[in-house]
Amino acid sequence: MNINIGANIKRLRTEKGITQEQLAEAMNVTCAAVSKWERGETFPDITALQPLAYYFDVSLDTLMGYNKEKVEKEIEDILQQFRQSRDRRIIEKAYREYPNDYRIMYHYMWSFGVSDAEPDLDLALKYKDELEKICDKILDGCTDISIRTGAWKMKAILRHAEGKTEEALQIHRDNAVSWYQTFEQLNEQLFQKDRPEFLYWASRNMYELVDFGADKLVKSKFYDRDIPYDEMVSSLEKIGDGLYSLGCELNEAYLLAQAETVFGRLRNDLTAREFRGATDEDIIRITDKNLAAAEKLTELSKTNKPCFDALVGIHNTDDLLAFTANCHLSWQNPRNVKLLENKEYRAVIEKYAK
Repeated sequence: MNINIGANIKRLRTEKGITQEQLAEAMNVTCAAVSKWERGETFPDITALQPLAYYFDVSLDTLMGYNKEKVEKEIEDILQQFRQSRDRRIIEKAYREYPNDYRIMYHYMWSFGVSDAEPDLDLALKYKDELEKICDKILDGCTDISIRTGAWKMKAILRHAEGKTEEALQIHRDNAVSWYQTFEQLNEQLFQKDRPEFLYWASRNMYELVDFGADKLVKSKFYDRDIPYDEMVSSLEKIGDGLYSLGCELNEAYLLAQAETVFGRLRNDLTAREFRGATDEDIIRITDKNLAAAEKLTELSKTNKPCFDALVGIHNTDDLLAFTANCHLSWQNPRNVKLLENKEYRAVIEKYAK
């Protein structure tokens, strides 16, 4: 953001039809001072800003060249670019240019690599002082609940990294709500049960919760090392197959949403977690089933608004199939990068990619 007060003073003075001498006299400064302002060599003293704005009958924002709509567009464009590229240099530069924007602070805070799930406690300790300051700035002034929640989450991670795990858990208890107090649940409860708005929210919540529940199902088996690998894969694959088959038979998005998540979560963990020793054949097979379920679910969501809106809310896309296929093709996880050299694996993905 480039604020050029001098150029604005010159423009406003010209529009008002007065000379530098007249402005200097009105502001009780020398003509040379006004000349230097307009050439950008010096800036008005901070105590002169309000009198200048009053004299020209403009706001301080206008005097300083601050365009709220333009700045907002710049920030949104930066955040969009960062979300797409995950290039930390983008958010670092943005943080220098917009150090007081809470959205920029939030993304900058998480760009250190600590991660909000399975956090890197060593990184949390390494950057503790800076992260703590950002959290405090957010919590002192930000009113956005999601951003504040992220700051509390980081605070808890920092306490956990210090070995103060009970304090971390207490932060969650004090600053987060239960499953039954989420805004989605409150939205549903706002309406009488015979109203279309109630049916919409009940259905949308259902689709979001089945995604959430299916994700937990896979994790509960995948990370249980007491379950042998073959048994774990076979069990989850049978569950996914059953959900997909019945979902297709009944044309039921509820079942297909679960199938897509079961296969998607299993596929991602098989690819990312070396401790399970997944074979390429297993990953290729599960990837195919994940994309098949995504294709059918995407098709059904086109005529099912609660389902469609839930998918947009969960994945931030209006085309789950394209999003999923593109993620598989672009994921920079080492195992996935290597798998993309496998013609069979790439062919499975490209069969669904648009």
